[in-house]
Amino acid sequence: MSIPTPHINAKAGDFAETVLMPGDPKRSKMIAENFLEDAVLVNDVRGVQGYTGTYKGKKVSVMASGMGQPAIGIYSYELFKFYDVKNIIRIGSCGSMHPDLHLKDLIIAQAACTDGNYASQYRLPGTFAPIASYDLLQKAVSTAEKHGVNYKVGNILSSDMFYDDAQSALDWAKVGVLGVEMESAALYCNAARLGKNALCICTVSDSFNYPDEIMTAEERQNSLTAMIEIALEIA
Repeated sequence: MSIPTPHINAKAGDFAETVLMPGDPKRSKMIAENFLEDAVLVNDVRGVQGYTGTYKGKKVSVMASGMGQPAIGIYSYELFKFYDVKNIIRIGSCGSMHPDLHLKDLIIAQAACTDGNYASQYRLPGTFAPIASYDLLQKAVSTAEKHGVNYKVGNILSSDMFYDDAQSALDWAKVGVLGVEMESAALYCNAARLGKNALCICTVSDSFNYPDEIMTAEERQNSLTAMIEIALEIA
């Protein structure tokens, strides 16, 4: 396969070595307009907006991933494989399972559990453990310290189910999982398979421990500043 791909119509060289990936195309647009200089729209297939500009003089791209492991699996694979992207930093929202994590606190995902089946394609004789790039992880932790934000580093759950009939999400908390989202495991699998680097930084948007703490859709789109700035600093 060559470029453009079935899902990205950018040209060679349109993407920076590092791409930030929010789930929401509107958040991608917001980041491009408010954090990048001279941002140019390089992809808009299916409304999945991708931009490239500069941040403090460094070329950086931002493109939405959509929701779920199949979606980020497609976009991150095509970016890694066909556009020579070296680093993808997922910046998303998550539900907290830990009592010390409240709204707008951060989870920096060292690894990603999953109830999905993405890694089955590798036909491994066991269970694969998708993990982040240590280099990106270390930089993110150092930058979070400088920003003075509340964060935890650890395991996150990438679930294929938003509406879980068994209501089993908190079972993962028994083994130290900090929160739940829907994309990171597939991203980490693609990075491992293709020899690239990936990291997920998530902002807590709701909590299993504090049901009254919940962000609106507008807040999730527009107010995740600390996470965005950390990702841009390490890009």
